[in-house]
Amino acid sequence: MTEIRVLNLVTNEDAQFFRAQVQELERRGIDLTTLSVPGRNRSESIDANEDGKRSVLDYAKFYPSVLAHSLDDYDLIHANYGLTAPMAVAQPKLPVVLSLWGSDLMGKYGPVTQRFARFCDEVIVMSEGMAEIYEGECLVIPHGVDLSVFRSMDQSTAREELGWPQDERIVLFPYPPKRDVKNYPRAERIVDGARDRIGVDVSLRTATGVPHHRMPYYLNAADAMIMTSRREGSPNTVKEAMACNLPVVSTDVGDVRTRLDPVEPSAVSDDDAALTAALAEILDRRERSNGREYADAIALERMGERIVAVYEDVTE
Repeated sequence: MTEIRVLNLVTNEDAQFFRAQVQELERRGIDLTTLSVPGRNRSESIDANEDGKRSVLDYAKFYPSVLAHSLDDYDLIHANYGLTAPMAVAQPKLPVVLSLWGSDLMGKYGPVTQRFARFCDEVIVMSEGMAEIYEGECLVIPHGVDLSVFRSMDQSTAREELGWPQDERIVLFPYPPKRDVKNYPRAERIVDGARDRIGVDVSLRTATGVPHHRMPYYLNAADAMIMTSRREGSPNTVKEAMACNLPVVSTDVGDVRTRLDPVEPSAVSDDDAALTAALAEILDRRERSNGREYADAIALERMGERIVAVYEDVTE
């Protein structure tokens, strides 16, 4: 394969799933240069999966850099997150691949994304649910998980590493509690209900600001993960939990139902009573899931293989 030179545009180059994507593509021989929109990004505020405190002026300042780089010897532009699409399609030379992350399509920036995505040569979304929302043809390629990092380990060892008590039932909420779209108060209500059902101590713990390489300890130390998001694309936390055999109880968002359908124990529902009952049963049984058995489809290598195929198609 001839080396492909790609100009990456991104709102937050520190987003862990984006960094993993870059590393996997470079491992496959893709030559990548990344340009990040100037200004404050969500990683400095709340969530890496959305653009945060930037102004229209920040994006206006971004375009000259994109244009100048596009005149160099690149084969294509890969715009990551919908708000980078206007700058990508405004340059006159290179084909454009656009990856949508979720909030750029389903949140307040959705109309902007839809308007400019139609001018891209290929659009990638994270889930079938996003594909149904997107007004055009697209490919579903979920973010991948590094299965060499996210793997099952002894729970007592993981708890000792984190300083967590060995005898307590622990539910993990792996998001910032203040992030409204993640709906932490609902998670609290469900955990409270499960605690009342089984009559033993149950704690709800978060993992805000944890280095990514430390997350496997949290996923292995917990007895269950709860996700009560109002919307998602293809949440990596669910896939990472699967890879660590951690049972997941989740609202029916993004591709979560598809991912967890064969996994036992797990539960997906928009009904609080059903989620409470499922979580109580999981905590009472205190058994790991079989999620790892279904992890091949979400492997980082599989994602990289498919993105490279997209690059080859648009540069033919």
